[in-house]
Amino acid sequence: MRLLLLVRAYQVSGHMKAKLDPLGLEQRPVPDVLDPAFYGFSESDLDREFFLGVWRMAGFLSENRPVQTLRSVLGRLEQAYCGTIGYEYMHIPDREKCNWLRERIETVNPREYTYDRRQVMLDRLIWSTQFENFLAQKWTTAKRFGLEGAETLIPGMKEMFDRAADLGVESIVIGMPHRGRLNVLGNVVRKPLRQIFSEFSGGTKPVNEGEGLYTGTGDVKYHLGTSYDRPTRGGKHIHLSLVANPSHLEAVDPVVAGKTRAKQYYSNDLDRTKNLGVLLHGDGSFSGQGVVYETLHLSALPNYTTGGTIHLVVNNQVAFTTDPMSGRSSQYCTDVAKALDAPIFHVNGDDLEAVVHTCELAAEWRQTFHSDVVVDIVCYRRFGHNEIDEPSFTQPKMYKVIRNHPSALEIYQNQLLESGKISKEDIDKIHKKVSTILNEEFKKSKDDIPNKRDWLSAYWTGFKSPEQISRIRNTGVKPEILKRVGEAMTTLPETFKPHRAVKKIFDLRRQMIETGEGIDWAVGEALAFATLIIEGNHVRLSGQDVERGTFSHRHSVIHDQETGEQYCPLDNLVMNQNEELFTVSNSSLSEFAVLGFELGYSMENPNSLVLWEAQFGDFSNGAQVIFDQFISSGEAKWLRQTGLVVCLPHGYDGQGPEHSSARMERFLQVSFCPGCKDVD
Repeated sequence: MRLLLLVRAYQVSGHMKAKLDPLGLEQRPVPDVLDPAFYGFSESDLDREFFLGVWRMAGFLSENRPVQTLRSVLGRLEQAYCGTIGYEYMHIPDREKCNWLRERIETVNPREYTYDRRQVMLDRLIWSTQFENFLAQKWTTAKRFGLEGAETLIPGMKEMFDRAADLGVESIVIGMPHRGRLNVLGNVVRKPLRQIFSEFSGGTKPVNEGEGLYTGTGDVKYHLGTSYDRPTRGGKHIHLSLVANPSHLEAVDPVVAGKTRAKQYYSNDLDRTKNLGVLLHGDGSFSGQGVVYETLHLSALPNYTTGGTIHLVVNNQVAFTTDPMSGRSSQYCTDVAKALDAPIFHVNGDDLEAVVHTCELAAEWRQTFHSDVVVDIVCYRRFGHNEIDEPSFTQPKMYKVIRNHPSALEIYQNQLLESGKISKEDIDKIHKKVSTILNEEFKKSKDDIPNKRDWLSAYWTGFKSPEQISRIRNTGVKPEILKRVGEAMTTLPETFKPHRAVKKIFDLRRQMIETGEGIDWAVGEALAFATLIIEGNHVRLSGQDVERGTFSHRHSVIHDQETGEQYCPLDNLVMNQNEELFTVSNSSLSEFAVLGFELGYSMENPNSLVLWEAQFGDFSNGAQVIFDQFISSGEAKWLRQTGLVVCLPHGYDGQGPEHSSARMERFLQVSFCPGCKDVD
């Protein structure tokens, strides 16, 4: 029994003994529960045989070896839990999930890669490393927020995407901060290298679209996004899109989630296995930014789930100049994800094959259990926050070690050479190939001309540019159609028993429809939705308490007072109506993440109506980052358009000054139309 307790201790806390820090600076006390002496074992017990039995669980305890020595058991546990990967999964209450992970942790040797596989990983690591070196040589004074110290991220991501494609993923939406973004753009998403180099040299150029001119501000290079259909190692193709995002760290998280959900809707991806969201984070921002938790806790809500997001943390062990002890109150920067029962894989960023293994495992988890998973790549930042910054001002001890620390590429090349798995000629050949291509692309960059397809999403082709005067379209509907849908949306099933006050509201609405008199805002809104729906348009309304409406005015969803059954009149306008056309959903008590989610959703397709309603107009203040960084400036910065509608009820009903203003002046400022010269 004491030995079984020791086994469980390794499964729970073995990660505390794992060799995660490539710099060897982290000093963590090993928990007493991992010491055999804690259970009364001594040196003399190491070769003693113990009867463990055969258990109904995965892992080495399930093997048909009921009798093992203490030395054998400890060896297996150390190999599984205390190497360069630290696993946190025993907080998950689901036995099936824990057994699934145990099977892969305790009985699978992740390092048995073939010669061909190792050559592919080496090739990808050389690309990652040489790309940063090349930029550093050509633009010595430019800020590029390079990936030096975390170069294994690139082969890790590529192997993850290859594995995801093998498991049925067809499209991946990526969101990430500035660190390593150019490398991901060039080596993972496959944005043409000549285009990256061209943007570094002279910025973006105007793009003609129809009669208008899309100029864009260009923003900084490490904010831009792109998309590409990429072939995988397994012979498939996968569509990758990296979402453009601002400097405000983690703000892009809910935008990616919303865009992924929209892709699932429009591609009829009902089991959410074909479209995947992948988010990259920094260690400081993952633990420090509240929108991270807001986004995480949307993950299992019926109208917001995307079937699981894969989170990759590039853990530099320092946030700009702030040490972890000043940046978080928990052991790991990833502890917030435990609230969602997500497994967390901590991995030493210098161990390429360990990084690849955890990235593949994350893809397998997501496709199997359709829930979030976190890979924490513990690495370092070879230079400062940017290449102009001097990091030894604030971390002198760390950067003294970093200056003499070999790169992940040097470490892996030496491992392969010492093992005889790959020859020096093989390595030199890859280096020469990569160097030649980089130089050729640099030469071609001088003549690069951007294509509008590099900027404008295909769904938005043909839309007017910001410089063109907006024209009002006739959106009127014939009276007979209004009456028809009005009757349908005010008719309840005979057996349905609504609250008597709600019944009275619907009777009054029916009278409005029949007479055409006294139609109020709630009925007008419902008629607008209804006429769009019967034309086959997708309508999505989200926000706090939007189903009933904060002021008890909407009643899009009503409840049977005896059975609790729900009924949505707008889902029953015509026979055999597709219920997915109309989505109305009470959101979580969040503004920042939910508005970001709906923004991302609206960006996917202009031929739909996506609305977010702040419960009171002033509640939009909690989502101000999304307004400032995306909605008011996204088209000017990145030529990314959105048709999102924001509803801001004022609430002048005596509830105090903080409920009495939606700060309309902010929205008027961002609504200025360049073509409307006569507007004061």
